[in-house]
Amino acid sequence: METLYLDTHIVVWLRQKELEKFSKRALDAIENASVLLISPMVMMELKYLQEIGRITDTPYNILGDLNAMIDLRIDEVEMFDVIKKSLSLEWTRDPFDRLIVANAMVRDYPLLTKDEKILTHFEGAFFE
Repeated sequence: METLYLDTHIVVWLRQKELEKFSKRALDAIENASVLLISPMVMMELKYLQEIGRITDTPYNILGDLNAMIDLRIDEVEMFDVIKKSLSLEWTRDPFDRLIVANAMVRDYPLLTKDEKILTHFEGAFFE
């Protein structure tokens, strides 16, 4: 696998070293990806999770650590293209999911996620 997008909870689990939450396929995909990316929306969702108390660290610390550990990068995608693509994703009202999936679709890269709704509606998503 060349490039792999990671969903927000995947980023959190990796940072917290909760590898037991991953399937073997998911861990293999991370290990074998030549490029690991996140949508800029993952950074925003991390900030939201910090603000509501679901995580305690800042997005900058989380992503900085993962960049150093696994060379995780933020995609510098044209957000207008992502927003246009997201308008067709009527199966979710979650703006984070909508834009993260649209970002993966614009780039035509697989998205690693455990989110059942995304797995059901986006062919490029996988976990198991």
